[in-house]
Amino acid sequence: MPRAKAAATPAAKRAPPGAGLAEKLAKLGIAREADLVLHMPLRYEDHTRLTPLRDVKVGETVQTEGVVADTDIAYRPRRQLVSRIEPAPGEDGQGREWRAQLTLRFFSFYPSQQKALQPGARVRVYGDVREGYFGPEIVHPQFRVVAPGAPLPDRLTPVYPTTAGLSQETLRSVIARAIAADASRTRDTLPEELVRRWRQWKFGDAVEFLHHPPPRLPAIAQKSLDARTHPAWTRLKFDELLAQQLSMKAHREARASRRAPVLTGTGALTSALLARLPFKLTRAQQRVVREIAHDLKRTTPMQRLLQGDVGSGKTVVAALAALQAVESGRQVAFMAPTEILAEQHYRKLAVWLEGSGVPIAWLSGSLPAKARREAREALASGAAPFAVGTHALFQEGVEMPKLGFVIVDEQHRFGVAQRLALRGKGLAEAHQLMMSATPIPRTLAMTFYADLDVSVLDEMPPGRTPVATRLVNQKRRAEIVAWVGKLASEGRQAYWVCPLIEESEKLELQTAVALHAELTAAYAGTGIAVGLIHGRLKPDEKAAAMQAFIEGRTGVLVATTVIEVGVDVPNASVMVIEHAERFGLAQLHQLRGRVGRGSTESTCVLLFEEPLTDTAKARLRVIYEHHDGFEIARQDLLIRGPGEFLGARQSGEPLLRFADLERDAPMIEQARDAADELLRRDPEAAKAHVERWLGGRQEFIKA
Repeated sequence: MPRAKAAATPAAKRAPPGAGLAEKLAKLGIAREADLVLHMPLRYEDHTRLTPLRDVKVGETVQTEGVVADTDIAYRPRRQLVSRIEPAPGEDGQGREWRAQLTLRFFSFYPSQQKALQPGARVRVYGDVREGYFGPEIVHPQFRVVAPGAPLPDRLTPVYPTTAGLSQETLRSVIARAIAADASRTRDTLPEELVRRWRQWKFGDAVEFLHHPPPRLPAIAQKSLDARTHPAWTRLKFDELLAQQLSMKAHREARASRRAPVLTGTGALTSALLARLPFKLTRAQQRVVREIAHDLKRTTPMQRLLQGDVGSGKTVVAALAALQAVESGRQVAFMAPTEILAEQHYRKLAVWLEGSGVPIAWLSGSLPAKARREAREALASGAAPFAVGTHALFQEGVEMPKLGFVIVDEQHRFGVAQRLALRGKGLAEAHQLMMSATPIPRTLAMTFYADLDVSVLDEMPPGRTPVATRLVNQKRRAEIVAWVGKLASEGRQAYWVCPLIEESEKLELQTAVALHAELTAAYAGTGIAVGLIHGRLKPDEKAAAMQAFIEGRTGVLVATTVIEVGVDVPNASVMVIEHAERFGLAQLHQLRGRVGRGSTESTCVLLFEEPLTDTAKARLRVIYEHHDGFEIARQDLLIRGPGEFLGARQSGEPLLRFADLERDAPMIEQARDAADELLRRDPEAAKAHVERWLGGRQEFIKA
């Protein structure tokens, strides 16, 4: 046959899987044959034993065998395939009048399944047993037609992460083929002496064990396999963390080899700003200003992450660093993820730098064409040394020939792909300061931020008042409306935040537009003005709404999460968050940080609607019990994993497939030390190790 002939040629042997299969594998992040080796089981099923039908119990996961008594398509309450199996004659072993039965139910099925389950067929089934209409049943069981006495597997059966249209059988087959085809795919990348000293299993042994657990595995070994604490899993986790550490260290070394402009500064502009500020810098701010100033004077491009809780004063630190660059004859780009936050920075900087002779260009996607053209011309000519805006700053047509310093606020919110795009704009030679009000947990800092220098503002400016947090059921909403109205009538101001702009039947959430109408009606005749701000307003409408609130002409500001970061209104002492159960911890912490900025006692009300999911309960408990951003971030990492912190959900790339940043924290330190030793003793092994684990994904890891 032509197909068999083609298979015999060397070219065919090297051919990748069929286009359809390759497409499905790509969805799992599998681009190379070597990636199949590292596609590890999610769990294992025990197909090594058969439970007699008479002993099948509800609530257990079993494998059993029987003969199909009947198979029909039922239509109530919905179309489904229902098959009933019972022991073959003489196999029940009880001699009873009744016969044991098990129902197999399929709500989604193929004609081939219906054909296979013909009366008289002997089938072996596996699944979770539940109580059904006619006794025990399994919904969507695994099953296959077998001959009497068909042998059972002698080992656990791996179950892999998969995607639609890619069966477990196919995955097991292509993985086994990839392992058998090339011995180098399971050969150790690490020197044998180091593996032994680090007390790790050999890579090949670990891979073989995880893909094909040995027969008759003791219960304790099976338990550690399921819990991913077995030494075979430990080796995989260690290798993954080691590859990640090696990648970070390589990136740091590459940065050290580049050259950036030396930004010595004169001190004239920074001294003038310090003299004009209505407050004194905290000791933490002074320390961080010195750290950044020192980095800017070096030829190595600075890549520093500035962490500081909500309201710790990151913007003024960034402004002082920016002025040092301007004093040195260089341009500065200050970028924020949302237009309203970028505009807040622009307005604040404009006030601070008024009269300093430093023009600031404002650039955002919604600017009119003429204003955008003028801003671009000012930047291209060097007439504007300071640019503030959204990612529009780095779009086509924007030129900053003297760019020497880039500030990125809330950098994790840009996402991996956007940060990679920035690096492609020739920013590699510029100093970079990334700021985040979402504190990075220590384990995350040791892994995905290991190539950055980190500064922490661990001291709050004086005058910040603690914010009391209250959890309130939606049933008591009318009380909160009345309470906010009373406070507003006394001259205090409140934010009222909700998650959506327009009605959604699916989510049934209170929306900004409807809420604005409701509160306007509730406070009619009281003299309390209710403002509205959301992302779809025109820039001048947003600016007008914010200005009215800042000046106190608006008592209650209804908003979406556009006011999450950067907004600073000292008289606002109440924050009400509608449907708080729908928000992430970082958002809740950021929103709460918008109040407590004046001398008045402040309150954050979290309105929630029951029933709550377990995740929502966990989030609300954390935000209620904690005010420290670092502890909240640590809890957030436990609940959600690292993707949110890194902005990596958009990339579709897995961050850590096997290691757990919290549970495997001690291993991170071991991998960090091992990376140093491997680079020193065997750089070629280090290179091979990174290639095996990261392949073409290093860019996402570094972004």
